[in-house]
This record gives sequence, structure tokens and C-alpha cells, in this order.
Amino acid sequence: MFETTFKETPMTALSTRLTQALALKHPVVSAPMAFAGGGALAAAVSRAGGLGLIGGGYGDRSWLEAQFELSAGERVGVGFITWSLQKSPSLLTDVLKRRPLAVMLSFGDPRPFAKQIRAAGARLICQCQDMGHVKEAVDAGADLVVAQGAEAGGHGGLRGALSFVPEAADYLAKHAPDTLLLAAGGIADGRGLAASLMLGADGVLLGTRLWAAKEALVREGHHRAILDTNGDGTVRTTLADIARQISWPHGFTARIRRNAFTDRWQGREQALANDIAVEAPRYRQAFLDGDPDNTGVWFGEAAGLIDSIEPAADIIERMMSDAVGRLAGHGGVRIVVP
Repeated sequence: MFETTFKETPMTALSTRLTQALALKHPVVSAPMAFAGGGALAAAVSRAGGLGLIGGGYGDRSWLEAQFELSAGERVGVGFITWSLQKSPSLLTDVLKRRPLAVMLSFGDPRPFAKQIRAAGARLICQCQDMGHVKEAVDAGADLVVAQGAEAGGHGGLRGALSFVPEAADYLAKHAPDTLLLAAGGIADGRGLAASLMLGADGVLLGTRLWAAKEALVREGHHRAILDTNGDGTVRTTLADIARQISWPHGFTARIRRNAFTDRWQGREQALANDIAVEAPRYRQAFLDGDPDNTGVWFGEAAGLIDSIEPAADIIERMMSDAVGRLAGHGGVRIVVP
């Protein structure tokens, strides 16, 4: 049963196990998006009542230090690409000195880092793309599990959120009832938040919707592109990783915007690899220029639900208000008027 608390302000709140466990106002966590989820976005999400996560990405030490400085004074966390972190484990040691509220690990076995994270007093969040990953997360003693659907932008797997979230919820209820669950993938408004709670999640991890926030480290041309793209306008592919010369483990592909770059090379991955000396610099320059057509533009199917670039606080406020209104009409919700 969920509690919704109506206050005498435009902002409304939902009380779930997530908000209670992490002392949050809202059951919303920002995805630690590499190159987009910096300190300013993480701080804005935390100020708005959620939990902001800085995107540790592939592990740029100086960049991480700068982003933590930008978030100073706010309760934030950080996320890493696990297989990349294994190459530079000292990054985790340095970050834990910053006393993050949580550390999220994605795309790899979290168990080698779990003890260190918990010993530092941080919550361990494990992002999962299938039930095998969920079981690994439970074995690692994760405090929170993220069930990431294939609708999500960036890297992920094949499971759809609509079936994956409740299956993960059932597994956790049986094997790790104290472990919290976040839903991710295709969630961009109050309908998605309300549906996620009904599916058994304790909150949501927002990527694409907050990628389209003013505080995100996203080029203006890429922000314009998401406003011109509907939910059909993305593709799961390995092309961006080939162009960036980043070797991702088998089983993970990236969802990016369908554009001239993907149209040119989709189905011709080996040709792209063969011409990488020319194409890699072209890709990188287009990304730096904010060119929406000739590089990877990293958002998911929720693009079809986004029609404005707004401050993170406004996004979260509207989402919460919408979700509360929808859940209030459900028989399993108890209305609390303080």
C-alpha cells in the first residue's frame, strides 16, 4: 500500500519504502548518465526531493572531482560502468572519500566492490537488465536493484520494463524482501511513475526525461533533437561504441537516436570498423559540435513523451503531481491529509 501525502503547496509527495529508507521527499533517482549527468543535475534532483547521481562513466578522475564540487552541499550519489571500474578500482576509493549517499554499479559483476561500498556507509545500487543480474545483485547484498527495461536510452539489454519490473519485484519479495526496487526505461511522466509503483517498484530511475533537463550536460543541438523525435525515432545498436572505439561486453547494446549516422552504418558495422581512422574523429567532432545527425545522440523511447527542456525541479514536480492524482483513484492507495 502506498501513502500519498497532500500538502498545502503545489508540490505533492508519495511515501514509499524508497523515500523512507533514504529520507527522500520523492521516489525519484536520476540515472548516472555518462557525459550528461554531472554535478549540477545531481544537485538539482536532490534539492527537488529526489536523489541525484553523478555519472562516473568510464572513469575520468578530474571530471568526477569537478562534478562533486559542483554538487557540494547536496546529498548525492555516483554511478559507474562496472567493467570499466574494474580497470581503475582506485576511482571508487577516491569517490568514497566524498561520502556519497549511494553508489550505483551497472554492466558487470558488482560483488568485487560491494564490501568496500557498504563499509564506507554508502548504499549499493545495482542496475540489472535480466533476472540473472538481479540474482547477482542479491548475492552482492544490494540495497537497491534497478530493473532496467530495453526502452531506456544508452546501454541496456533486451527485457521490456512492463514484465521485467514485476518479475524482479516477485523475486525480491521471496529472496531479499528488504531490498528496494527501482523501475527504469521509458518513464517520463506521472503515468510512468504511477505504473511503476503498481508493478511493484519502490521508485523510479529517470534517465531520458532528466537528460532533457536544463542542468544536464547536453549540447543544445541534441536537446533540440529530442523535441523533434518520437518514440519510434531511436534504435538499439553497437555503432556508437564502434565509432568511439569502446569495446563493450557481449549482450549490451546502446539505444540512441536514429539519424544520418545510424542510417549510414546500420547493418554495416564491419565497414565502420574498417574505416575507423576516418570515422572516429568525425564522430567525436560531431558530438562536440552538438550535431544531432552525425554522431550518437543518447536518449530512449521516452523521447515521444518529452516536448520541452525544463529545470529538473519542474520535471519532478509535475511528475509527482500527476502520479499522485492518478494513484489517488486507485483502491490500494490511502490518502493522508496532515
